[in-house]
Amino acid sequence: MGSNKKRQQTISKRNRERAVEEKRRLKRERKQAAAAERAAIRDGIEPPAVAVDGAAIHDGAEPPEVPVEHAAIRDGIEPQAASEPPPPDGE
Repeated sequence: MGSNKKRQQTISKRNRERAVEEKRRLKRERKQAAAAERAAIRDGIEPPAVAVDGAAIHDGAEPPEVPVEHAAIRDGIEPQAASEPPPPDGE
C-alpha cells in the first residue's frame, strides 16, 4: 500500500495553471465585451470604444493611475533596478 505523503507542487506546474486561468479569464472578458457590444447595437445604443487589448478606452477626462514600473513597461522603457544609480545627464 502506498504512503499518504503529499507531493509538493512544482513551480512550473503552478505557473502553467496560472497561465491557463489567465487565458480563460481573458477569453471570458472578450466574450462578455462582445456580448455587451452586440446588445448595445441591438438596442440602438452606441457601444463603448474598446482598445486592442480589450480594455475600454478612457474618455479623456483624467488618465487612470498607473504604477511607475508599469508605466515604464507600457511606454517601452526598461525600468531600472533600485540599486542601480541613474545614468549621468551629460553623457
